[in-house]
Amino acid sequence: MGLGTGNDEYTLTATSENETKKPKKGKKKRKDVNELKKEVELDDHKLTLDELSRKYGTDLNRGLSSSRANEIFERDGPNALTPPPTTPEWVKFCTQLFGGFQTLLWFGAFLCFTAYGIQAASNEEPANDNLYLGLVLAFVVIVNGWFSYYQESKSSKIMESFRNLVPQQALVVRDGEKKVITANEVVAGDLVEVKGGDKIPADLRIIAAHGCKVDNSSLTGESEPQTRTPDFSHENPLETRNIAFFSTNCVEGTARGVVINTGDRTVMGRIASLASSLDGGKTPIAREIEHFIHIISGVAVFLGVAFLILSLILGYGWLEAVVFLIGIIVANVPEGLPATVTVCLTLTAKRMAKKNCLVKNLEAVETLGSTSTICSDKTGTLTQNRMTVAHMWFDNRIHEADTTENQSGASFDKSSPTWSALSRVAGLCNRAVFRAEQSHLPILSRETAGDASESALLKCIELCCGSVTEMRERYHKICEIPFNSTNKYQLSVHKNPNSSESKHLLVMKGAPERILDRCSTILIQGKEQPLDDEMKDSFQNAYVELGGLGERVLGFCHFSLPDDQFPEGFAFDTENVNFPTENLCFVGLMSMIDPPRAAVPDAVGKCRSAGIKVIMVTGDHPITAKAIAMGVGIISEGNETVEDIAARLNIPVSEVNPRDAKACVVHGGELKNMNESDLDEILKYHTEIVFARTSPQQKLIIVEGCQRQGAIVAVTGDGVNDSPALKKADIGVAMGIAGSDVSKQAADMILLDDNFASIVTGVEEGRLIFDNLKKSIAYTLTSKIPEMSPFLMFVLVGIPLPLGTVTILCIDLGTDLIPAISLAYENAENDIMKRQPRNAQTDRLVNARLISMAYGQIGMIQAVAGFFTYIVVMSENGFWPSYLPGLRVGWEDRSISDLEDSYGQQWTFEARKIIESTCHTAFFISIVVVQWGDLIIVKTRRNSIIQQGMKNKVLIFAFFEEAALAAFLSYCPGMDVAVRMYPLRPLWWFTAFPYSLLIFVYDEVRKYLLRQNPGGWVERETYY
Repeated sequence: MGLGTGNDEYTLTATSENETKKPKKGKKKRKDVNELKKEVELDDHKLTLDELSRKYGTDLNRGLSSSRANEIFERDGPNALTPPPTTPEWVKFCTQLFGGFQTLLWFGAFLCFTAYGIQAASNEEPANDNLYLGLVLAFVVIVNGWFSYYQESKSSKIMESFRNLVPQQALVVRDGEKKVITANEVVAGDLVEVKGGDKIPADLRIIAAHGCKVDNSSLTGESEPQTRTPDFSHENPLETRNIAFFSTNCVEGTARGVVINTGDRTVMGRIASLASSLDGGKTPIAREIEHFIHIISGVAVFLGVAFLILSLILGYGWLEAVVFLIGIIVANVPEGLPATVTVCLTLTAKRMAKKNCLVKNLEAVETLGSTSTICSDKTGTLTQNRMTVAHMWFDNRIHEADTTENQSGASFDKSSPTWSALSRVAGLCNRAVFRAEQSHLPILSRETAGDASESALLKCIELCCGSVTEMRERYHKICEIPFNSTNKYQLSVHKNPNSSESKHLLVMKGAPERILDRCSTILIQGKEQPLDDEMKDSFQNAYVELGGLGERVLGFCHFSLPDDQFPEGFAFDTENVNFPTENLCFVGLMSMIDPPRAAVPDAVGKCRSAGIKVIMVTGDHPITAKAIAMGVGIISEGNETVEDIAARLNIPVSEVNPRDAKACVVHGGELKNMNESDLDEILKYHTEIVFARTSPQQKLIIVEGCQRQGAIVAVTGDGVNDSPALKKADIGVAMGIAGSDVSKQAADMILLDDNFASIVTGVEEGRLIFDNLKKSIAYTLTSKIPEMSPFLMFVLVGIPLPLGTVTILCIDLGTDLIPAISLAYENAENDIMKRQPRNAQTDRLVNARLISMAYGQIGMIQAVAGFFTYIVVMSENGFWPSYLPGLRVGWEDRSISDLEDSYGQQWTFEARKIIESTCHTAFFISIVVVQWGDLIIVKTRRNSIIQQGMKNKVLIFAFFEEAALAAFLSYCPGMDVAVRMYPLRPLWWFTAFPYSLLIFVYDEVRKYLLRQNPGGWVERETYY
C-alpha cells in the first residue's frame, strides 16, 4: 500500500475548532468547556490496521512522507498544549486595590477630601481633620492592596506544570527512515517508536509491542504498570490495551504506534484545557465579606441620609448638612477591618502549615471550614500507597498478616512447615530487590526496584523470615520464565542446598486458578496430600473471600525436580520447556491490598460527627474500593448497598428499591450513561457513596453534582486526572508527596504528609477562623455607636462636639486593632466539630443578630458610658448638663471670647477648644475602658468565660497594649499638637468602669440563658 493522502475532512475528536459560525465569546467558552467535559470519544482502538492506515493516510512500515507530514502540521499546528489567556499583573493589582472592602474605604477617603474641599471653600481657616482622615484611609487601602496582591501572586501556574509533562523528543519513521524530532513536530498519522524510559509523545494506537508496559497512574490513578499490546481489549478507550497516552511513561519494553491525536486534542491535552478553563468561582469568605460590605454600606448611607434630612429640617445650611452626611458615613467605615481579616487568615495559614496543610490561597483557609462534602481519592490519601500482604491461606485456613504502618497489628503462626515453604516460594519466585544503601531504614520504609505486588511480597518475607538476599544466594537461580499475560504465571528453577530434598527446586506463582490447574497435590502441615474436590472447594471459598475483601490474590506452588531426570548441570531450556510445569504441589495463597492509613477511620468518624459527607472517588476496581470504604468507615457497619440487600433477600438487584440502601457503589460505566437528574438522585438519597473506575471528566461531573445540591465541596487528588475536579471544587486539596505538579498547581491547598486525617485538622481550623472572624467583627463594630453618637448629639441637640474625627481614627487604627487581631488566636469552643457545616445561604459571617448585638445592645451601653464621662468633664469645668443643649452656636463662634459657663466664668475661644479636646480624650479613654469588657465577652459565642478561660496570651497582651496606647496618647508631651489630646485627671479614667462591668454581666447572663434553653427566644434573637 503506497503513501495515501488520508482523509482531510476527518475530525480528530470532539473539539470546537471546526466551528464555522463564530458564536458570541461567552457562549463559545461555555460550549468549549461542555465539550471538554464529555467522555473521550475515540474509535481508533476498534479499527483494524488497514482501516487505521486508510484513516490517517499512513504506511504502517514507511510512515508518512515528509511533505504530507508538513501539510498535516500546517493544518493541525504543533503538538503542544495551548496556554490559557492570562490576566496581566497590573489588572490583578488593581483588583486587589479596588475590589471588595477597599471600594468602601476609597469611597470614604473621597468623601473626606470632598468635605475638606467644602470647608476650605467656605471658611478662611478650615479644620484639617477631614484632610488627615482622607489621607490615612488612602494609605490603609494601598498597604492592604499590596499585601493581598503579594499573597495572591504566589499561586496559579497550572499550565506551566502541564508543560513539564510534555516530552522533549520523539523517534518517528518518515519516508521509511527513523528520525529523532522535537516532540512538538509530531503530527497525526506519524509512525512513532517508544522504549522503556521514554515519555509517550502523543496519543498512539499501538500496532506492535514487545513486553511494553506504561505507567498510566497520572492519568487513571492505577498504580500498577499497564501492558500495551496491539489487540483491542476494551470498549472504553481509557481501558483498552492498544492505546498509549500522551505524556505517560513507557516503563519497560518497546512499542510502535500511529499517532491518532496531538496537542490539545490528546486525552491529556483535554484535561489540561479543562483544568485551565474552569473557573473556581468566589470563595465562601469572599462572598461573606461582600455581603458584610453591603450591610455596612447600607447602614452608613441610611444613617447619613437620615441626618442630612434632619439637619435641613433643623435649619442648617446645605453645606453644613453635607459635611454632617459625610462625617456619619465615614464614622461607619471600619478602617481596621481589612487588615484584621488578612492577618487572621495569614495566622491560620501558618498554623495549618505546622499541621502539614500548606495553603496557597489565603481565603481557602475558611472554605475548608464550611465544607459539607469531601470527595476523596483512594490511593495514597485514604490508603498508604504501598501494596502490603494482608492475608495468607495455607494449611486450609486464612491467616491475617500485619498491615499497619508501624507493625503493631495482628501476627500469625509462623511455626508451620507449610509457611516456610510458602515464604520460600514468595522470596525466590520474585524479581523485586531493595535499592542499595538502605539497610539502616526500617523494612517498610525502604525503596524497592520491582512492581508493587512483588515489592509487597519481598517486604513481607523480609519482615517474617529475615534476609531475602541471603535466601536467594543459598538457592542459586538457574533459569526463569517471567510473568506474561498469556500464561499468567512466573516460574523459576533454583539449586536446592537442602540435602533432604532433590537438587533442583521449581517455584511458581501467578493467578490462583491458573496455578491450581497445574497442581495435583497440596501441602498441609508440611505433608503433600492429593488435591481432591473438597480441597478445591475450600481453595475456592478462600479465593472468593479474599477477592471479596478487594485484595489482589496470588497462588504459589513448588515442585522438587527428581535427581535422576535432572542431574546437576542439566541444561534447562525456557524457550522449548524441557521440565514439568504440570502436576506440581500447591502451597498456598497470599493476598495483597493497599491498606488504609491508621488515622483515616478516626478522621472519617470526625467528619461524620461534624456533619460532613465523605464520598470516595477512585479509578480503582469497585470491589477493592468498597472494601477500603468499609475498612475506613466511609460505608459504615450495617449499611448495605443495593447489591447487599439483593444478596440477603435472594432477589434480583432490579427488584430492590434503591432508596432502601443507604450506601451505594457506582461504576464509571454506569455514570457515563446517567444524566444530571440521575446523579442528583444518587447524591441526594444515599448518605454513603463510592464512585469506582471513574474518568477525569466524571470526577468533575461528580463535583458539579455535589455543588448543585448546595454543598461546599473539597476534593482531594494526586494525579493529573484529578486536576479539573481540584480546580472546580470550592477547595482543591493536592498531595504533597505523591501528587503530580499539575495537581499541586490546580489545588488551593497541599497536604504535606498525604494524609486524609490532616484534612480534618484543616476543617477544624477553617471553622475556628470563621468563628474568630465573627468575634473580631463583633468587637470592631461595637465601637461604631459610641463613635457616631457624639456626632448625632452635636447636630441634634447642639452640644459642643464630644469626640473628634482624629480621635475616631486613633480608636479604629490604634487601640482596637491589636485586640481585634488577638481574637484570631482564640481557642475553639467545645462544640466546634459537633456542629453541622454552616449553611452558606443562612449562616452568614455578619447577620442581623450580630448587628443588633453590636449596634443595638453593647454599642448603646458604650455610648452611654462615653456621654457620662463627657458630662463629668464638662461639669467639673463649670458647664452643667442643663446648660449644654444649644451651646454649640456660641461655642463654635471665633468672635465670642467671653462665653459664660454655669458659674458666670468667661471662656475665650482657645480655652474652650482646650476643654473640647480634653472631652475628646476623656470620651476616647472611656471607649477604651468599655472595649475591655467587650473584648472579654466576644471571646465566646456560647460558652461562659469561666468555661473558656483566659488562655489566649495575645489577647491578654492586647489588654495592656490598648491601655498603654491610650495613656501614651493622653499624657505624652506634644500629643496636644499632633492629635489634639490632653492629659486627664486620674478620676476620669474610672467613670466608665461600671459600664464595662455592666457589659460583662449582661452578656454572661445572656449566654447562661442561651445554654439553658437551646433553640429558645434568647438564641433566636441574640446568638450570632
